[in-house]
Amino acid sequence: MSDLTDTPAEPETDPMATARRLLSSQTATTLMGPGAETAEATDTAGAADEAGAVDVLTEDELLAVDEPETKRVSPYDRPGRWFVVHTQSGYEKKVKQNLEARIGTFDMEDRILEVAIPMEDVIEFKGGRKVVAKKKVFPGYLLIRCRPSDEAHHMIRSTPGVTGYAGPGGKPSPLRRREVEAFLAEPDDGPEMPRRTKPSMIFEIDEGVRIKEGPFSDFQGQVIEINEEQLKVKVLVNIFGRETPVELDFVQVAKI
Repeated sequence: MSDLTDTPAEPETDPMATARRLLSSQTATTLMGPGAETAEATDTAGAADEAGAVDVLTEDELLAVDEPETKRVSPYDRPGRWFVVHTQSGYEKKVKQNLEARIGTFDMEDRILEVAIPMEDVIEFKGGRKVVAKKKVFPGYLLIRCRPSDEAHHMIRSTPGVTGYAGPGGKPSPLRRREVEAFLAEPDDGPEMPRRTKPSMIFEIDEGVRIKEGPFSDFQGQVIEINEEQLKVKVLVNIFGRETPVELDFVQVAKI
């Protein structure tokens, strides 16, 4: 009778084959690790995500792309033309209010578009301290932007406090670009005050000088007052046919 009992498998007789098999199995386990297939799939998905992330924009980036670039528009390029009118000195603000009220009362908003009092920053010394104050660029004048017409000019002339137009023969004469931008220039954000040092030159009363910078750049005038403590001079300048005193720093003027 044959023996039906299971007989254990005979051990492998070739020792070199056994060594090669064991070495191959250990090397694969060492290099790949027990979760090799899962890790490989994860790495592949991660690589795909990284490749796709190049084209994905954040919310801030989208807003930056869609945000239009702002550009400052010169006051000269606004609709209408700019004119200068004489007013009673010291009443510029009141005359401006009167004119703006009349514009609304007579529905002239589409013809008389803007009324401005040119202002500038002036450094003053108060109580031994340097402060920046707003002052009128040239007292006794208003700048008005309007669509030229007989009706608009009549409205302006008839406003209480207006004494006439600053032009040849008192006729309305529109300002040039250079004049408009000089009187209505807007300073850049965050301006730095220039350091002022006492110049070596000394001005004299009635001396002729040329203005080097500011709204009246290239204008010429005559020195009528000198303040050496504050490093300022007052110059009489012909503006639109009228002699107007303008206060300037020493560094803003030069001898002729």
